[in-house]
Amino acid sequence: MTAGVVIAGGGLAAQRCCETLRGQGYEGPIRMVCAEPVAPYDRPPLSKELLAGTLEAPALALRPDGWHADNAVELLLGRRARRLDPSARQLELDDGTRLPYQRLLIATGSEPRRIPAAVPFENVHVLRTLADATALRAALAPGARLAVIGAGFIGQEVAATARGLGAVPTIVEALPAPLVGILGAQLGTWFAELHRSEGVDVHLGAGVAGFDGAGGRVERIELADGRRIGCDAVLLGIGVSPATRWLDGSGLDPTGVTTDPVGRSALPDVYAAGDAARQLDPRLGSHVRSEHWESAARQGAAAARAMLGLAPRPATIASFWSDQYGIRIQYVGHAAPGDTVTLDGDPGARDFTAIYARAGRPVAALLVGRPRALPRIRRLIETGATDSEWSQAA
Repeated sequence: MTAGVVIAGGGLAAQRCCETLRGQGYEGPIRMVCAEPVAPYDRPPLSKELLAGTLEAPALALRPDGWHADNAVELLLGRRARRLDPSARQLELDDGTRLPYQRLLIATGSEPRRIPAAVPFENVHVLRTLADATALRAALAPGARLAVIGAGFIGQEVAATARGLGAVPTIVEALPAPLVGILGAQLGTWFAELHRSEGVDVHLGAGVAGFDGAGGRVERIELADGRRIGCDAVLLGIGVSPATRWLDGSGLDPTGVTTDPVGRSALPDVYAAGDAARQLDPRLGSHVRSEHWESAARQGAAAARAMLGLAPRPATIASFWSDQYGIRIQYVGHAAPGDTVTLDGDPGARDFTAIYARAGRPVAALLVGRPRALPRIRRLIETGATDSEWSQAA
């Protein structure tokens, strides 16, 4: 028996990698190291359908029961990567087991950032795993006051879901508008007003100074300006960091693995995909992290093809989506400060497209309530349509 392929991580990128390997005829051993005690599952519903109670945990599975056994993929559940020894070509696990590999995929994902002062309190939540979502769901009874710290997409989705359950969410964001670094002030302000129109209290430009409570539970959040917000539970939605600290000393960057466009790292036969990777984007000419479903799926499959020596698939523009208050919100491309923004549609009616352009050509778009338009808009960005071509097609 050969060492085969070892996959460190049990998320979407890992799953797409092993599916692609088997689909392309690879017959060697595949071992997948999953930190959680369950087989790979879909994460986007954690902040929406699963949290709302409209979807049960078994429905999140990326493949039916038995798929991994039927495809000779060995799952090592509840195990974590602890150290990489590239000279011995071995992955060491948290129980001391050393797995030899011919090829290794690093797909350990990311972990939520935390506020140290909030750690001691039992009613402070993060949302990354099935266990996180289950614990948070129990806190969202009707009338429960939920303080959401951070107005990224996870924080916004949880606030929207909580509102639908009859809870009373409050969003606290340190920046002057939600997502301002990605979308700019105009669209960031639209998101703030979306939540306010649904009855969510939104505090912008508000830093958190501390937490106050008794019996191991937060009862109030103190803001930097002295205001206090009462709460029954807190969600920290202040972003994530690559779960790659275990790579320290391996020769790879423990803050995120730099790769080429198909996932090859600087180490022989070691690849990375998903949140753990900083992949070279040929369009941008730089290494970027993409913390989204579509990128994880694409990168996991691309790494598998590279392992097999197959030609890469054509590159696609990065995109992601969010569902809030029954609205499908989609973003495609990469906007940057200084890009012009043109709106088509009616923001007040939650039906519009925001087009980001640079030097007269579209580079990104935000679509609100227009899911069917995404394929066409993606093509226009990929082909570099001119202003006139864009306006004719928008």
